Amino acid sequence: MRNLITCLLRDERIQTTDPKAKEVRRWADRVITLGKRGSLHARRQALEIVRDKATVRKLFDTLAPRFKDRPGGYTRIVKIGRRRGDAAPISLIELVASAANAVEAPSGRRRRRSRGRASAKAKQEPKPGVLFVPPSCRLFYCQVRIYRQRENPRVNMRNR
Repeated sequence: MRNLITCLLRDERIQTTDPKAKEVRRWADRVITLGKRGSLHARRQALEIVRDKATVRKLFDTLAPRFKDRPGGYTRIVKIGRRRGDAAPISLIELVASAANAVEAPSGRRRRRSRGRASAKAKQEPKPGVLFVPPSCRLFYCQVRIYRQRENPRVNMRNR
């Protein structure tokens, strides 16, 4: 959790799972409140949580004055979607600063993929020794194996 808090204060925006984002919000609000106090004791308490002197310096010098008139709610959580591998809900947590820093929530409409000619990136030559899989294909492991055997029938999957 301390690493996530440090990254949030350093980068002012991170992407993580929903439960972690909700927990990081609690801790980040406490640390920013310590930064608003500005005392030496508050700085030492913040160093116990953040453990990065440069980030604590940024907290006390730039972030705390930015939130001096705000009574709380220093972070915003925007739900992005689901992670591809395990379908975990993913959120973007960011510090609320101004309208310039705001991120729009993803809209319900999705962009349609073009089915026309392939782009220049897709036509690039593959690196030697690297399997070239067309970007439009979502291949399973067995399909990748069959694809490799077609490319080079002598390839043994066990001796990769």
